[in-house]
Amino acid sequence: MPSTSILPLFRRELAQSWRSTLGWTLGIVAALLLYLPLFPALGGADSQMQQLISTLPPQLVSALGYGAITTGAGYTEATFYGLLGFVMIVIAATSWSTAAIAGDEENGTLELTLAHRVSRGQLVLERTLAIVVRLAWLTAISAVVVLLLNPSAQLGLDAGHVLAVSAAYLGLGLVSATLGLASGALFGRRIVATAAAAGIAVVGYALNALGSQSADLDWLRDYSPYGWAYHHVPLATGADWPGLGLLYGLSALFVVIAVVALQRRDIAS
Repeated sequence: MPSTSILPLFRRELAQSWRSTLGWTLGIVAALLLYLPLFPALGGADSQMQQLISTLPPQLVSALGYGAITTGAGYTEATFYGLLGFVMIVIAATSWSTAAIAGDEENGTLELTLAHRVSRGQLVLERTLAIVVRLAWLTAISAVVVLLLNPSAQLGLDAGHVLAVSAAYLGLGLVSATLGLASGALFGRRIVATAAAAGIAVVGYALNALGSQSADLDWLRDYSPYGWAYHHVPLATGADWPGLGLLYGLSALFVVIAVVALQRRDIAS
């Protein structure tokens, strides 16, 4: 692995992970093709969906974000961006990030990679970049499919709002991914990195769900990455810049922690 080549670790990561990226791409496309075309039959104030929602406990409706599910924006955000799509990008981010440092250290290849005149900071940054590119690809594909289905599914979505929710969606994936990298750099154990990357997504979702139950609990959303992304319903209202700033700022902080931690820690072979 020549250290003088341009972004050698980044290019190697992309080349080795194309099958995984393709699999997640197909999964996201399939999920969108499954859910969005159903909206014309389910949406509307007098629809079967509205009748079903009215039979559910109000607390459950709020927790799941189904309050505006009879609108195109509410339906798309509740079914994909806030639920299935959220789960998919978190799993992908967790898998890729925990393999990048902790996984390599556990199987003994991290020390071998560093022996090829690659600095620890370079390793973290290039592998972070590879994950960012793959998550951005999944986000872009989801946005393209949503926009393509928008007319036929009668969603009535604004293209700018689709970009806004895509930025929030990517930010959520990056929070899990970068925490997975930072945990791997700090502890060198994949199980710890996996727990951290998946845990922040689960805790964030739970805090947002609890915060939606009443005005007295709404403050909990201020501590939830999920709340930063979706509290103001970007698919209906546009970009929430403070929320996006928190998502991307926290991700950047985790990358810095990963770089510093890996530089300072002894790596066992």
